[in-house]
Amino acid sequence: MTQLHDLNIESIQQLAAPSEFLKEFPTTPEIAAQVTDGRDQVARILKGEDNRMLMIVGPCSLHDIEAGYEYAKKLKLLADEMKNEMLVVMRVYFEKPRTTVGWKGLIYDPHLNGSFDINTGLRMAREFLLKVSELGLLTAIEFVDPITPQYIADLYSWAAIGARTAESQTHRQVSSGLSMPVGFKNGTGGSIQLAVDGVTASKAAQAFLGVDSEGKASVVVTKGNQHTHIVLRGGSQGPNFDAESVADAVQRLEKANLRTQLVVDCSHANCGKDHKKQRIAFQDLMKQRSEGNTNIVGVMLESHIFEGNQPLDESNPDNLKYGVSITDPCVDWEETVELLRHAQQILKKS
Repeated sequence: MTQLHDLNIESIQQLAAPSEFLKEFPTTPEIAAQVTDGRDQVARILKGEDNRMLMIVGPCSLHDIEAGYEYAKKLKLLADEMKNEMLVVMRVYFEKPRTTVGWKGLIYDPHLNGSFDINTGLRMAREFLLKVSELGLLTAIEFVDPITPQYIADLYSWAAIGARTAESQTHRQVSSGLSMPVGFKNGTGGSIQLAVDGVTASKAAQAFLGVDSEGKASVVVTKGNQHTHIVLRGGSQGPNFDAESVADAVQRLEKANLRTQLVVDCSHANCGKDHKKQRIAFQDLMKQRSEGNTNIVGVMLESHIFEGNQPLDESNPDNLKYGVSITDPCVDWEETVELLRHAQQILKKS
């Protein structure tokens, strides 16, 4: 008989079940309490019940565990210093959506050489998350693959659905069942309505195909996630961090009978992929906040130990510079401290 399926499949490898990873790298009662409290704090900010701002700060994506941990220790000290004015959450992104092709993140390619050792990548990701959580630092992620949350979602206090997937029914359904607040980014073309629709869909109960903790194909029925919101990140038409764009987003949320609190991403199209321009967006947003715009409850900043980014040569990954992004360019640690302290002074006065 003529073969009708798997015609373009090179190989299929067994992936360990989520339950195996959770047994190998278990969550402690202390970390579980911390994550739960972190999710509650984020939710209170998003509902306008906590006047602090949510600051989601960290590398575009993590490729070097050692550098990531050094960054986490620095950020923890800063988070403690500013805890009365803001809730600092570290970007710990292990999946990287691509416009075409490229390195897809530590989970997919932990050795940076195209070997796609995903079992190892998931183990490295979970182990790193536990180490960061042990520091007392809250974490954030963008979920790309709908199966990934089963392996690591229990350790996150906030999640994003990115511009390329915010319109996806699959990601809206998954978000409806996630246990943490989730931000939907506007589309790459700049559509804010796309993100608003994502919030509406994820707040509703959903039923879809997924996997359970044993990795078995399952029908997943959710209750709906009441802590979803939009994230403005600019689009192909330009930035949308300005007061006019924020007002337009608020109007769309009101029309959809949704809460008007939102988060703004200073990177991506809001800086034109020029990390030096993140400062412009950040300072403008803090100015809006100082003038009484309490709809802006959170800001995202792509930051690493050293500024900029660098290309990845899969044939020689050991040649990479320490503490420099291999995906989108980031501001360096010194500028991160400067910007957050600027925000702290503004928030102290408000």
